[in-house]
Amino acid sequence: MAASRVQVNSEISHGAIKGRGTAVNPPNRFEHAHSEAFDDGWDLPEEEDAKPQTTLIRDATRSIITRNDSPDIAFAQSVNPYRGCEHGCIYCFARPSHAYLGFSAGLDFETKIVFKPEATRLLEKELSRAGYKPSVIVLGSNTDPYQPVERTLGLTRAILDVLERFGNPVGIVTKSAGVLRDADILARMAQRRLARVYISITTLDPALARALEPRAASPARRLAAIGELSALGIPVGVMAAPMIPGVNDTELETILEEAAKAGARSAHTTLVRLPHELAPLFTDWLEQHLPGRASHVLSLIRQSRAGKLNDPDFHSRFTGSGPYVEMLHQRFARAVKQFGLEDGDTMLDCSQFSVPRANPAAGQLSLF
Repeated sequence: MAASRVQVNSEISHGAIKGRGTAVNPPNRFEHAHSEAFDDGWDLPEEEDAKPQTTLIRDATRSIITRNDSPDIAFAQSVNPYRGCEHGCIYCFARPSHAYLGFSAGLDFETKIVFKPEATRLLEKELSRAGYKPSVIVLGSNTDPYQPVERTLGLTRAILDVLERFGNPVGIVTKSAGVLRDADILARMAQRRLARVYISITTLDPALARALEPRAASPARRLAAIGELSALGIPVGVMAAPMIPGVNDTELETILEEAAKAGARSAHTTLVRLPHELAPLFTDWLEQHLPGRASHVLSLIRQSRAGKLNDPDFHSRFTGSGPYVEMLHQRFARAVKQFGLEDGDTMLDCSQFSVPRANPAAGQLSLF
């Protein structure tokens, strides 16, 4: 990984920034030194127009497929064309991964977007290797492949084009209606049992969604996207996730019902995770947006995480434990059955994979 590196701004600001998930930029946990804000007595007004802008940073990585051997995750391969995410979801478990790039998990995560301009060339190269074993490649396992910058860079569409040519199945997880732009490729792949899409819906409350996920598509737009994908014959499911105790958990059944009505075939859910810097970031968000419920929410999370705000252990990190979690699982199972959803994935076909006969990434053209 050779992303450009910039100095981390560790200044803590507890005011809200319109269109951003957090105004907080906590210190990078790998940095030995950081700066802190202090009152110099001048009491100068802040510049109203000094809103943080998104910065794009080129990633010079020499590989593109991430392999996974976690027992908690059903897929073995993923591709993430972007690191960091403009959607600004305050609960995003990927935020702490920005520290590996020298950035903060806070505001940096949603304003300093690292992109991989060589994604398609690298993908063609890796798929063409003699030892490659085809399996589903997931887009959106870490950050959203259809975040706003995709509209101009188009890396996700280019990746889908490669996967279609090689006949490699793909699964997509997104909370953006931008996936509809690539419905032509996905519909063709779906006809060959090579594609499925999961739309993530955290809440149906527009006000709560705007606070939790400030730059993601509205809940109504996501439901509409499910309907449009389904109408095109693309297998689509709903990710009712993450469930945040005391925040959106009462909406679980309604989310599943509305998604099923829209055309979703299957469903998944997970419990909110708060690793590393994410715990204080989320706590700050609660104090800003739901001050009356903050202590109760944190208490419920601790009850579901063996007394802690995060559980990093395999087999329990996505599900949690305890009475609250058991009740949530029972509610999910009952709702899935009630609304005719599947608690699982549509099987995709890996047998169609083949390296195109004339493939520049393979080093030469075929003689026949």
